[in-house]
Amino acid sequence: MNSETELKFRVAPRKLSSVLRNGASGRRYDQSEQTLVSTYFDTGNHKLRRHGLTLRIRKIEDRYVQTVKAGGTGGVTRGEWEHEVSGTKPDLNKTRHTPLRSLATGKLPRKLKPVFQTDIHRMAQARRVRKSQIELAVDRGRISAGRRSRPVAELELELKSGHVADLFHLARELERRTGAELDLRSKAERGYQLVAGGGGGAQRAELIALKPELSPREAFATIAHSTLRQITANADPVRDMDAEGVHQMRVGLRRLRAAISLFADILPRASTARIKAELKWLTGELAPAREIDVFLTESIQPITAQDVPRRGARAMRKRFSGQRTTAFRHARDAVMSPRYRRLLIDLIEWIEAARPHADDDRSIAAYAAELLDRRTRKARKQGKRLTDLEPMQRHKLRIKIKKIRYAVDFFESLYDDRDRKELAALSDRLKQIQSALGSLNDFMAHRELATEAALTAPLAHRRAQAFASGVIVGQERKAADGLMKDAAKELHRLHRLRAVPSD
Repeated sequence: MNSETELKFRVAPRKLSSVLRNGASGRRYDQSEQTLVSTYFDTGNHKLRRHGLTLRIRKIEDRYVQTVKAGGTGGVTRGEWEHEVSGTKPDLNKTRHTPLRSLATGKLPRKLKPVFQTDIHRMAQARRVRKSQIELAVDRGRISAGRRSRPVAELELELKSGHVADLFHLARELERRTGAELDLRSKAERGYQLVAGGGGGAQRAELIALKPELSPREAFATIAHSTLRQITANADPVRDMDAEGVHQMRVGLRRLRAAISLFADILPRASTARIKAELKWLTGELAPAREIDVFLTESIQPITAQDVPRRGARAMRKRFSGQRTTAFRHARDAVMSPRYRRLLIDLIEWIEAARPHADDDRSIAAYAAELLDRRTRKARKQGKRLTDLEPMQRHKLRIKIKKIRYAVDFFESLYDDRDRKELAALSDRLKQIQSALGSLNDFMAHRELATEAALTAPLAHRRAQAFASGVIVGQERKAADGLMKDAAKELHRLHRLRAVPSD
């Protein structure tokens, strides 16, 4: 088996040609050029993809090379097995020492079929960075699936020999020079998205598959890569000022921040503190867009159909529609900034390089069981006095509940099928508590927005707008009593898991 350690970047097509320019000293680098036509194979229900594998046949001049790849979870290193074959069809006899072998039953050859194809013109250049050898490859071309197709314009950096730190050193240099943005999607992933007819809109969290024998550190890396993929996958929707894209990027950020909190005891403090600060920055840049959008759609728009002065409701809608547009532009600018691009590089390097403080021979199965039990007990204890908590204390409890819920999602694959019913019941209860406490938290924010709008409204319709603001606050205050009771009831029913994941 070989392994490839690489980073992929999106680069504006007009800047791609500058990537391979010669150095400032006039030094010329070895450069090659070739056309790569690759056909990807899978079954009708994408069995290989579901097992984290890709199978392709690549035509290189008059040769055909079969490649099996594994480990496409967002990390920089993946397993790769290459063999020359005689033609355009897969030869499963040459997958004997690859992860595909366990799936290569008697029926698989008959079920495999071409799924999509890539036609790429590649210009590659060898670079020496410190003591490492790195290949820069500029790819232009198309991905095609039936009648659908999508252009490709990207940069790949592959570490041929040396140190991963040098790979990131070059990545930062190219980001500064060309505005290159880290893209965690492989060509195979984009091909499968094309087959599904999607890939352009907001992206939800993907399922996380953990093996019980993984160490906590290895499990954290898998989880962190997955959350980072959700963040980067929603960059274009945020730039398009899509409300769901903003929401899903915020979800990805919250999931990553929750994972850092859950695994805090195995992460290095100094570098983690810096990463947390940058994640908090990006979350804050997106927050106003989401908050104003929710206020506009869930609080202001409904009152327009009620017995509320139209002038006041109309003025509220106009005011906050303008604020919403401004907030979405602010979020768009953040995701288009150099700071965002640097954050992505810093994040993936930190995920790859972070190490535990001390040796830890625990498995993730044992670690997850202890973590869920401890955090659930604490949340249930604090929830017993929910009605006595101040708003800020309720907010902190909601965050604790959210982290437990994310932990359940992270660790679900560790449990046997028969135990997942209990896990699902816990997850549903946590979602209900989180939803109730989240609505209470939103109401507090809405009250401030409505009050400020009423106090600063133009004199001509100040009374009408104040009336509309009062209706919103009154309705939400009435709803708050029921939500408080629902949250208290579910917190009381919160239970420890009897099931323990398999080790």
